[in-house]
Amino acid sequence: MSSIIRIHSEFASLAEHAYSQIKQKIFDFELMPGDLISEGNLSKLIAVSRTPLRQALQQLQHGGFIKAIPKVGWQITPLNFDKLDEFYDFRILIELHAVKVLCDSNQAHQVLNDLQKIWLKPKSKRHFNSLEIGLLDEQFHISLVKIAGNEEMLKTYSEITERIKIIRRLDFTQSERINTTYEEHGQIITAIMARNTDEAQGLLKAHIEQSKIEVRKITFGMLQDAKNLSIS
Repeated sequence: MSSIIRIHSEFASLAEHAYSQIKQKIFDFELMPGDLISEGNLSKLIAVSRTPLRQALQQLQHGGFIKAIPKVGWQITPLNFDKLDEFYDFRILIELHAVKVLCDSNQAHQVLNDLQKIWLKPKSKRHFNSLEIGLLDEQFHISLVKIAGNEEMLKTYSEITERIKIIRRLDFTQSERINTTYEEHGQIITAIMARNTDEAQGLLKAHIEQSKIEVRKITFGMLQDAKNLSIS
């Protein structure tokens, strides 16, 4: 029995490794939106056998990162900015509701105090690692929704976060945008702590909408750079 459990654990680990590797290559535009890929090539690329690879591909398909093409293989999901705009719009609605709930609450939230410690920092003490700041940014926004207390809303919001994660983190490839994120997060937290609903909602909406614009510009630039490299 122990050997069966060990084999299952190793298989799950290989599948998770394959999932993470492929997802990162999509994020880095090593696998371009719209690219067709075969299981054979992917198996060689990330050095994993077909069985765990297929599980990883199914997980990626479920997350909307790739899609199956009958008799061809798999395709990296083409970027659909209209669909991404819909996700961002939905995200804004959820977060605006969460901010209103927080501002209307008479209870002090330890989470907000913790967020203050992370985001209300001078430039000399800020994090500038793009991966680290991307994770902190996701935690910031998810925390607002989470402490608002609506479990179904949190579930939907988490799914949206996963769908836009690949391009959203591009916003933290530039130090200027990281500094802006710190400042805007700090302003949002301060407004919530002051129970100023209109100001907090206005700041939050402007913050997300500007991030959407910046991410689109960065994405187009990265795609063009990747195309130029492939041509040269």
